[in-house]
Amino acid sequence: MNKLYWIKITAISGLLSVVLGAFAAHMLDGLITAQRSETFDTAVQYQMFHTLALLGLICIDDALLVARWKKYAAVFFLVGIILFCGSLYLLIATSISQFAMITPIGGLSFMLGWIMLLLAAIREK
Repeated sequence: MNKLYWIKITAISGLLSVVLGAFAAHMLDGLITAQRSETFDTAVQYQMFHTLALLGLICIDDALLVARWKKYAAVFFLVGIILFCGSLYLLIATSISQFAMITPIGGLSFMLGWIMLLLAAIREK
């Protein structure tokens, strides 16, 4: 696992979640419905949670986890951030309801990431 690559990805994702959260709090207040605001907040929260999961994954000693499954976990977390959070951001920004069809695929990616982390921990090296 190329840790420097994943640290950069994690830093970008963390920065984006803070910027988007601040944007929503300061710029969108009163411009969108309460339901859309909650949807935006959900996207920001899930992005930050899984950014922190990526950071934790990077920090786990490579000797503790099977590298292949650890990498799969990272990839699924990143795909989940892009698909789940990204589709919600696009839904709010464009009001195109078809973006909501992508969201469950992103949620599934998050779940697969957690499963991969579990497999990385229980598989013998």
